[in-house]
Amino acid sequence: MAGMGTDRLIERLGGGDDVRSWVERLDALGEPSRPVVLPAGSDLVETLLRLSVAHEDIDTLLALRPTPDGDPDAWWLLGRSVENVVRRMGVVADWERIPPLPESFGPLRRWFWVYVFVAALPHVRAYHAERRIPDDISWATLADLGRQMAVHRKRHGESGFDDPVWVTLHFTGAIYQLGRLQFELVRLGDTTGQRMLDGGAPVGPDAPALSVHIPGYSGPFSAEACDASFAQAVPFFAQHFPEDRYEVGICHSWLLDPQLAEYLPEASNIVRFQRRFQPINELPADNAGTLRFLFGIDPDLPLDAYPQRTTLERAVIGHIRAGRHWRGGVGWLRL
Repeated sequence: MAGMGTDRLIERLGGGDDVRSWVERLDALGEPSRPVVLPAGSDLVETLLRLSVAHEDIDTLLALRPTPDGDPDAWWLLGRSVENVVRRMGVVADWERIPPLPESFGPLRRWFWVYVFVAALPHVRAYHAERRIPDDISWATLADLGRQMAVHRKRHGESGFDDPVWVTLHFTGAIYQLGRLQFELVRLGDTTGQRMLDGGAPVGPDAPALSVHIPGYSGPFSAEACDASFAQAVPFFAQHFPEDRYEVGICHSWLLDPQLAEYLPEASNIVRFQRRFQPINELPADNAGTLRFLFGIDPDLPLDAYPQRTTLERAVIGHIRAGRHWRGGVGWLRL
């Protein structure tokens, strides 16, 4: 779709520098190296259910399934997006910037990325098999697609999915669900790595590390559940990714904001989780980020609109009312 075809798609997607840059990156990939296969009918239903997609979304996804003839622009975008996922398979890289699809893209806008990941599924499953990733861990990891669709539903009040950057990690073999926690393969940046080295870490800039994530909709992250996840992570990555040695974990999270300890008891799950990590940095002020992750809804609502049922919810809102700011934090630990 070079030339005028690409320009037409960019215009349909709303134009702008971000859109043009994204489409041109996809165009530069060339024709997909493998045919794009998107299951249909009962095969699509079975696949969606394995990925924890909610039953109420199944009929819509069956009805809107793109085809080469139905919408050539969407099919081109689908094929190149799948190719982009496949080429990033097993590569530790920076998160990619992907602009949101506009209303002008039609009803498919809210569901497009689900089809991309469904079409990419055989490739990541093959990669997991090559790495001898156990089936239960493979499917638990990839089922984060359905969980992120649940996050979308709660946040926006409608079905759909709009966070392809995060889920790309799962479908390129960069992150794994091990019990309660998720572990992402990363390399330390210069600043973070040097601060860790200065703080007594055994590694520094450009060293391999595991970035720790705490997914929602998975119950409390008790100390016992976290212990089990960390205990599982050490042999897992040694066995399945033996080319690197993962000695440290790192976490960037609103949960590592040291101010939370002012409000919560020492025995709380959050404070106990914080105590695992040696802090190395505070993040910029980000009240909206803390509100978004804690409440899972629009972070721009008036403060009175947020529930205050728990000590944590009351603390977060009271902190902001007092004119203070939540920042999150960055910490590291030895594995």
